[in-house]
Amino acid sequence: MKEITEYLQKKNLIFKSFKEIKPKELGSRKKVEIYLGVDLKGYYSLVMQLEKKSRVLQKEAHELIGLHEKLEKMIEAKITQKYILIHAPLCSKAKAFLQDHGWTVWSKGVSSSAK
Repeated sequence: MKEITEYLQKKNLIFKSFKEIKPKELGSRKKVEIYLGVDLKGYYSLVMQLEKKSRVLQKEAHELIGLHEKLEKMIEAKITQKYILIHAPLCSKAKAFLQDHGWTVWSKGVSSSAK
């Protein structure tokens, strides 16, 4: 958790509360790290970290958005900021899909187009 909070600080994101949510709590078996934070203004923020060797496709992007919706129901509140950090090659359609749904995507992929 320390490395994700340090990464977020570099991106000028500071939270007064930040806790990890296990995917199992949301009824998922995905290998994704999910963090729920409350920013300094009191708004909920969702941070997901996905690490894998294979490419992240659009189908998986749909599943990640499904996890976001389940989390909103679980906490009974609206999550205003959504961030995802992907350590894998990322399909351009999946990235566009996430961005269209209000996600900020940080990709550390293996390909040459990594940020």
